[in-house]
Amino acid sequence: MRRRFWIATVLALCCGDGAVAQEFPARTVTMIVPSAPGGTLDALGRLMAQGMAETLGQNVVVENVSGAGSIVGMQRLVRSAPDGYTIGFGNLGSLAANVAITKELGFDPRKDLTPIGIVANVPMVIAASNKSGARDLGTLLARIRERGDGVTFGTPGTGTTGHLAPAYLLSLTRLQATLVPYRGAGPAMSDLASGTVDAVIDQTVTMIPAHRGGTARALAVTGSQRLAQLPDVPTFAEAGVPEFDMVIWNAIVGPRDIPAPAARRLGEAVEAALASPAVASRFAELATTAPAPEERGPEVLRRRIAADVERWIQVVKDAGITPQ
Repeated sequence: MRRRFWIATVLALCCGDGAVAQEFPARTVTMIVPSAPGGTLDALGRLMAQGMAETLGQNVVVENVSGAGSIVGMQRLVRSAPDGYTIGFGNLGSLAANVAITKELGFDPRKDLTPIGIVANVPMVIAASNKSGARDLGTLLARIRERGDGVTFGTPGTGTTGHLAPAYLLSLTRLQATLVPYRGAGPAMSDLASGTVDAVIDQTVTMIPAHRGGTARALAVTGSQRLAQLPDVPTFAEAGVPEFDMVIWNAIVGPRDIPAPAARRLGEAVEAALASPAVASRFAELATTAPAPEERGPEVLRRRIAADVERWIQVVKDAGITPQ
């Protein structure tokens, strides 16, 4: 009798796990994007949300939660119910480097998140406003040497990749300029177009349209070679600053302790979205690449977060950036 009881129990547990996997999701999934509309996170998050919805059979709704350089949105994600119905779209800044630059982060991305997968690697581009008169990186750096804090960099907010990038560049070149924080890349790019700020460093998703549309002038790109989408723009190495080479990973995560079946289902939806011709085509337009399958799973993301936390603690220290 006892033997039959245990066999029945094991079968029930196994079937239960399968039932959860099949039932999830039974309603809309919310994707928190910790930035204002119009930036890289927003654009890539919406693209992935649409692709994932096709596999999940439910809507994946993007909720922009900006503030404090992505911290407000990430804190909401961490505090959400760990049922798989709330996920987040973050990147190197919000999921790793913020630990190094923020005193009161309120969570530890190494412990308080469920990694789902890395979805995109995106080069960075430095662009100057048309009013700045800078036609190349050398000219911009020369003006910073001459004017110092009189030259301004717009950033998407403290702790974002768009904040870390100019701080890192200025550290490498031993220069000083004024960093102006905004609530996301969208507002920063608007002020770049108007000439309110002199320069912005952000990912290709926002910079390629700005350069092509003539609202800003791209001066250099990260990576080992020029981008097909910006063939006239040199690499940082070609422009004289080979040490600056930031390529930003973007990833999907959930709060800690999402049930394994739900996490697996979300991972399957990520894989299906990345295999979609529509997503691949849009990635190509924006000089964005999906990692190889063996370089994007949950355990890879877990290790990447841990490694980049340690890396950026050292970078921030070396750059003399004071955590806020």
